[in-house]
Amino acid sequence: MWRPAWEPLAIVSWRTAAQTCKVTDSRMMQWDQVAVGEMAVVRKMSDAGSEMGQDVAANRELWTQVNAEYTEEHAIRAWAAEDITWGIFNLPEHALGVLGTVSGCDVVELGCGTAYFSAWLARRGARPVGVDVTPAQLATARRCQNQFGIWFPLIEADAGEVPLPDSGFDLAISECGASLWCDPSRWVPEAARLLRPGGRLIFHTTSLLVSMCQPEAGGHARRELLRPQRAVARLHRSGGGMEFHPSHAEWIQVLRSAGFAVDALHELYAPPGAITHPYYELATTQWAQRWPVEEMWVAHLAA
Repeated sequence: MWRPAWEPLAIVSWRTAAQTCKVTDSRMMQWDQVAVGEMAVVRKMSDAGSEMGQDVAANRELWTQVNAEYTEEHAIRAWAAEDITWGIFNLPEHALGVLGTVSGCDVVELGCGTAYFSAWLARRGARPVGVDVTPAQLATARRCQNQFGIWFPLIEADAGEVPLPDSGFDLAISECGASLWCDPSRWVPEAARLLRPGGRLIFHTTSLLVSMCQPEAGGHARRELLRPQRAVARLHRSGGGMEFHPSHAEWIQVLRSAGFAVDALHELYAPPGAITHPYYELATTQWAQRWPVEEMWVAHLAA
């Protein structure tokens, strides 16, 4: 298992199998530490009564269910994939070209889920750390590490409160992880804190438009607006979980306030020959070939 390139300030050491990472910084004294095989797990005791704590708990419950129904089985296929792809229509990275060279980069994935994206980056020479709030997802990621022999730290934590030192990473990424399921006013400044000067932030999320076109009871997006734009900024889904859909103006404000300069915004459509996703009822292929179903932001931390 690789060790982080940064000098640990709060995490004294990453240890190997069946041992625990130690935390000494006073800011993190409320963190419990456990180790599961080669996976470092750090759990924060959140205030369950707060709005933030309720959001985290709702999303953890939802993704525990999704892991049982879909992502545990999907993770094997994703970890085995040779190409990097984005979103529910598997748009190839070689066509989008947003990542660039990642070999030698320290990468933090915020809301990593089953950590297949971190595994893709590790194969290309990056040194990833995966962060997620859902133990079931991380347990699936650990099983995939066992199966595929690709090792990197996995941390159970809220993307808005990551127990890692400042300025430890070259790249922060999120593929419909924190970028969709965590309040941007919390996770974007946290990404800035974790990055070195000039570090890059790349995140992928569902589009504002698709969220406004989805029925309140759930199901695929329709061809008319069904929700006011401001009503989806913080959106409780009927099936559980809390999503966040800022407007583009709000995204720019949050990014700039955290010290980021925006480099690109990509609006993503379903490619020719794509099929409607068999599990996620976001939008049909026909809808997503006419309107942007997802979007990707690329930014860098101003020096």
